Amino acid sequence: MFRLNDEDNAKFLSLFEQSGMKIKAHFITSVLFSKEIKSVKFDKSVLDFYIKLTELYGQFRAVGVNYNQIVKILYRNFSEKKAAAYLFKLEKQTAQMVAICKEIMAISQQLEQHITEKIMTCKTSNFILYI
Repeated sequence: MFRLNDEDNAKFLSLFEQSGMKIKAHFITSVLFSKEIKSVKFDKSVLDFYIKLTELYGQFRAVGVNYNQIVKILYRNFSEKKAAAYLFKLEKQTAQMVAICKEIMAISQQLEQHITEKIMTCKTSNFILYI
């Protein structure tokens, strides 16, 4: 059993009358089985990864802003030699962060390839994959 609002019911009755069938149940089953029915699958792990990646992007932006502020403060409050020493340490940390960023990008590309393969296989079957 299912319920329709007035507008959908009028549309349904119109289609039923146009079909020439006498029994509504037969009309419904013929429509259901003669047309492709698509199911929707949500990949929760991809959604979780996307959320975490978005959060990480926000954190990278914040680090960039903080980086600029630190450089200004170092040159303003310390001698050039001492500021350069601190900047050297900061550059080493930045290099590590760049390496991590490259790993994230590689993982993202692998995930994108995996999703693309899933979508291609889904096009041949009777369901749609929403990510």
